[in-house]
Amino acid sequence: MPKCIGCFVINDKKPIFALLKIETKRNNNIMSRICEITGKRPRVGNKVSHSNIKTKRKFYPNLQTKRFYIPEEDKWITLKVAASTIRTINKIGITTVLKNARKKGNISV
Repeated sequence: MPKCIGCFVINDKKPIFALLKIETKRNNNIMSRICEITGKRPRVGNKVSHSNIKTKRKFYPNLQTKRFYIPEEDKWITLKVAASTIRTINKIGITTVLKNARKKGNISV
């Protein structure tokens, strides 16, 4: 019998946790710091000290969780988007932004 620490084994093949979906707070996905519309993600750069010593650091996008109303579908959706994306949505509309994101392949469906 194969050993599995901290889980049960079914039919001596796969552990139970491999068959179950681990749910998180949103959409059953792993939460990450990525804009759901534009795909903006953390960038890597240097922190520069007064003596000009460079050490690696990350620049994170300004992500906000926001609800948007889609009048064509008559429903609310919750998206994690960058602040610049919220400005774009206010300017050209949520349906246009979603349509452009589908064309670019940033979102599916």
